[in-house]
Amino acid sequence: MAIDLRSDTVTQPSQGMRDAIASAAVGDDVYSDDPTVNSLEERVANMFGKEAGLFSPTGSLANQLLIRTLVKPGEELLTEERAHIVRAELGAGAAFSGITTRTWASERGLLNADTPLALAHENAGPYLVSTTAIAVENTHNFGGGTVQPIAEIARLSAQAHERGISMHLDGARIWNAHVASGTSFAEFGKHFDTISVCLSKGLGAPVGSISLGSKSTIAEARIWRKRYGAGMRQIGLLAAAGHYALDHNIDRLAEDHARAKKIAIALGAHDSTLIDPATVDTNIVGLELAHAGISAADFAARCKENGLWISALGKSYARLVTHLDFDDAQCDEAISIMLKVLG
Repeated sequence: MAIDLRSDTVTQPSQGMRDAIASAAVGDDVYSDDPTVNSLEERVANMFGKEAGLFSPTGSLANQLLIRTLVKPGEELLTEERAHIVRAELGAGAAFSGITTRTWASERGLLNADTPLALAHENAGPYLVSTTAIAVENTHNFGGGTVQPIAEIARLSAQAHERGISMHLDGARIWNAHVASGTSFAEFGKHFDTISVCLSKGLGAPVGSISLGSKSTIAEARIWRKRYGAGMRQIGLLAAAGHYALDHNIDRLAEDHARAKKIAIALGAHDSTLIDPATVDTNIVGLELAHAGISAADFAARCKENGLWISALGKSYARLVTHLDFDDAQCDEAISIMLKVLG
């Protein structure tokens, strides 16, 4: 059986999670009658110190529902140039909400508050685009699972809010950031007006994300969720998986981080141009193959021939993501396969 490290989205629900799904109490969520999703939304909101939450099938939808509450058509959202919102959501902010974006560059997606603060232009008048929100991704996916420094988040949030600029957190992998840094969910939460969190990545649920914010923000997002065709019915079946994931799969993320670090150390020892192990904060290993004599696509193809699936996300950039269905024996095998291909 192939080892699949394309993403932490490839996990299969455990038997315990399947049992929780099968026994979930359900109702019609369009009428707000599903007790399991209601309790999940309330639970996650409380974790991050927010007033309300809203279940959505995807993280992209969660992000889009929230940023449209912060940014009016023709106004501007700032985010890092490789952020999921601008790189992997297919221009949804522009297509659905009329939002314009500008981006800043960074090393590994790492936040330095001075950069977006210098770029922002609030209340720009009738001739220039006004910045009304800044989005931060934590962990930063395409930066290689980078954990954002809480001190920089706090500094950005304080100065942005002083200037009337809102803050959004794309927290798809905030669980990994919490485990890696020890920063509490409430500490992350207090610096942002809106937050999206994902249940179907490191936590292993089959589907689902939660949008978080004030009661009025979530009420507006609920209307747009229905307008976008994502009003759902007996979704307690899905929410039950989310509850199970929160109960069982947060602390064990440290195992994923340790295996990612082991891979990085082994490949860095083979060729230091591939990766600096010190940059691997969480469960994502990004390999730079520019000096390895093989393209990312060819590297991924040859790994697949040997039973290892990884992602080629650029001409010379390959990504591996560890997860709960990947164990120590597979980790050793994956390292062996990659060293064989590189050799």
